[in-house]
Amino acid sequence: MISKNIVSNAVNRGYKGVFSSASRIVADLLHSGRKMKAAIKKDTSPDTLIIDELGYLGFEQKAADVLFEVISRRYENKPIVLTTNLAFSKWPTIFPGAACVTALVDRLTHNAEIIRVSGPSYRTKRNKN
Repeated sequence: MISKNIVSNAVNRGYKGVFSSASRIVADLLHSGRKMKAAIKKDTSPDTLIIDELGYLGFEQKAADVLFEVISRRYENKPIVLTTNLAFSKWPTIFPGAACVTALVDRLTHNAEIIRVSGPSYRTKRNKN
């Protein structure tokens, strides 16, 4: 919810924002073929990019490479908000065998604000009512 509110606030202030799951970004890039340049631009051009749910699904090594490309191009230029259920030390389990995982985490955490959220899910709380 926090990340959706961030992109909503950015859009309300006139900025271009994109909210997408990590799996959608990776799938779009991996299946773009010769149109990869346009697919990468789609994720690198908005003022704010939200990458949601990284860590819920595992990816092949190539997925780390294409996600690294997006993050690397945005690095120190435009903000990324990323949500994950895993500590950075566990990211090699998301991208087994990918050499760029350390560089990916390095770019995401450099000059970053990391917010750890704990407690019950708002969905669980809402379902009890």
